[in-house]
Amino acid sequence: MKRIAVLTSGGDCPGMNAAIRSVVRTCLYNGITPYGVESGYKGLMEGRITQFQNKDVANTIHKGGTFLRSARSDEFRTSKGQQKAVENIGKNSIDGLVIIGGDGSLAGAHELCTKYSIPVVGLPGSIDNDIYGTDLSIGVDTALNTIVTSIDMLNDTASSHDRTFLIEVMGRRCGYLAVMAAITAGAEAVLIPEIKYDLEAIIEKIRQRYATGKTRSIVLVAEGVGSAYDFGKAFALIGGFDTRITVLGHLQRGGSPTHFVRSLASRLGMEAVRQLMNGKYDVMMGLQNTSIVSVPLDVVLTNKKTLDPRLLEMADILS
Repeated sequence: MKRIAVLTSGGDCPGMNAAIRSVVRTCLYNGITPYGVESGYKGLMEGRITQFQNKDVANTIHKGGTFLRSARSDEFRTSKGQQKAVENIGKNSIDGLVIIGGDGSLAGAHELCTKYSIPVVGLPGSIDNDIYGTDLSIGVDTALNTIVTSIDMLNDTASSHDRTFLIEVMGRRCGYLAVMAAITAGAEAVLIPEIKYDLEAIIEKIRQRYATGKTRSIVLVAEGVGSAYDFGKAFALIGGFDTRITVLGHLQRGGSPTHFVRSLASRLGMEAVRQLMNGKYDVMMGLQNTSIVSVPLDVVLTNKKTLDPRLLEMADILS
């Protein structure tokens, strides 16, 4: 293993730069020449591959997003696109790849490894925390801190005006962000795609809270369950509440990564290089309990991550 390249693919998230930095510096420490691929699989097909040195990743660990940039590519899903990528890997004499991203990115990594015998190790990068095989993905903790800080600020104005705030957070298939934010920010209710909701019961719960002297209510809505604006109309019509809507949107993807995310990304990046050095491919590095482990990519891609029901129970008890 003489040359290892790293790329980021799919949606960006805080901590990707920390992972890139870790891969590059672990390579250099072990006498391996590191390369960076710009714009994910698109850049891999276009041959945008650059040799890295220590200075190229200096002053990056604290920055959000990905300095390698990211892009989604329909062309890479085709055999023709994949063959372009493989040709460029060969032209640059790349011996192994570290690919950072979500399910789609990891599926691409699995294809490169199984169809074209390219040694690949994946790292989970998704603020939704929907990737099987890891307790937490790169970026999740930062996104949660952003959400909770935003809720704390909205709480101030909600209390001042006896208002109900519906706050929409990311989570198309997974309600992890919404549930964890509901627990740590003191929300009255949470709507997520995994669980059927009873809107009238939620409205009645909030009505009773106001009757007992509460001066505000916070309801979190994961984007996968519907639009906060639609729920807001129902709250205003059925409940008669003074309702305000906030959609946090891509705000959740940005920002400087937290200490936890920097540490996690650094650990994952280092172990990814070690896996390649030890001849272990077609795996994803993940966090389980407090340990970094390797999980076969076919296991990651064929299993669905489920939300711990105890978190839902906690959100309900503490609301």
